[in-house]
Amino acid sequence: MAAAVATLNAGSSSLKFAVYEITGSHGLKLATKGQIEGIGTAPHLVAHDEAGNTVAERRWPEGGSIGHEQLLDAVLSDIESARGGARLCAVGHRIVHGGAEFAAPIRLTPETIEKLEGLTPLAPLHQPHNLAAVRAVAAARPQLPQVACFDTAFHRTMPRNAQLFGLPRSFADQGVLRYGFHGLSYEYIAGRLGEVAPLLRRVVIAHLGNGASLCALAEGSSVDTTMSFTPLDGLVMGTRCGALDPGVIFYLLQHHGMDAAAAEDLLYHRSGLLGISGLSSDMRTLLASTAPEAREAVDLFVFRVAREIGALAASLGGLDGIVFTAGIGENAPAIRDAVCARLAWLGVALDPIANASGAERIDARWINAAGSRVAVLAIATDEEIMIARHTLATLDRDPA
Repeated sequence: MAAAVATLNAGSSSLKFAVYEITGSHGLKLATKGQIEGIGTAPHLVAHDEAGNTVAERRWPEGGSIGHEQLLDAVLSDIESARGGARLCAVGHRIVHGGAEFAAPIRLTPETIEKLEGLTPLAPLHQPHNLAAVRAVAAARPQLPQVACFDTAFHRTMPRNAQLFGLPRSFADQGVLRYGFHGLSYEYIAGRLGEVAPLLRRVVIAHLGNGASLCALAEGSSVDTTMSFTPLDGLVMGTRCGALDPGVIFYLLQHHGMDAAAAEDLLYHRSGLLGISGLSSDMRTLLASTAPEAREAVDLFVFRVAREIGALAASLGGLDGIVFTAGIGENAPAIRDAVCARLAWLGVALDPIANASGAERIDARWINAAGSRVAVLAIATDEEIMIARHTLATLDRDPA
């Protein structure tokens, strides 16, 4: 019976999971990857093996009250019964915010879970659901070790001036800092760059999806990023506004009768591509639309990505490469082309054929033109394998 590690990435209405068999001396081989969508309405589970074949599919009745705990119990049971019976030895979780205290993966205990719950105001869209999955696994399999892997941890290498806000020092001492997010994705891409492009020293990674951010990578370490205290800052995103003059919030509170909850809902759920277009938060829908509002939303997204790449090039003192990753970054050649066209002043030039041929999911593809002074790559990210690796390493370090 093969030993295996499961990874979980829980959202409000979806749950992504993967299972890796442990091979040899802590090698990992993908066995199953899948997700549950429609949590809270009509849950639907689909899982695929390493070749992409569907190995499990389940539906639950619409309108039922089934929640994370029952769904995770079903997922864990499926894992243990699949492929001749995997012996699940640990579960690793993506936890969005680790605050100032947690700069590396940790084994979860009641005490650490309580501390992480205290960070919920810093990531209100993500932290409660991440921790709901932790509690659900603890209820379904109380003896199963669990490990938290933080999206903020990778950015703890940023210099002090990249972490500070222009606020009184006492706030920084209390943890009001620029943390950055998408760290598991950036860590994976940094590792792949070490394999496929080891000579690129100063790189901006563009993690572009429904949530989007950029990371300035110097010699493989984060030195600056666009998200900061919360995942609300930085680029325009699917439903999030990104960087915003704080005076706008005062205006909303004082002149539109909003309270803090209403302003939070506006900025997190009704802004970004959705708010600007009035049509959709999905880049595929906007690119296919002829509506001028959709075009404006796309143009703003591209403008902000290109502007922030320029800013991060200043943080790096130059630019050797750009990497596009995540849903939009990997699968939208038109966005890559538009962003790079705005960066021609840096010497960025795309090969149109290589860029277009990267529309399918890819591992690592060079898409710059031969004369480009800046390398441009599209690399498929893999947060799940990072979680699995960290889970094994953490249990080795803290087995009890």
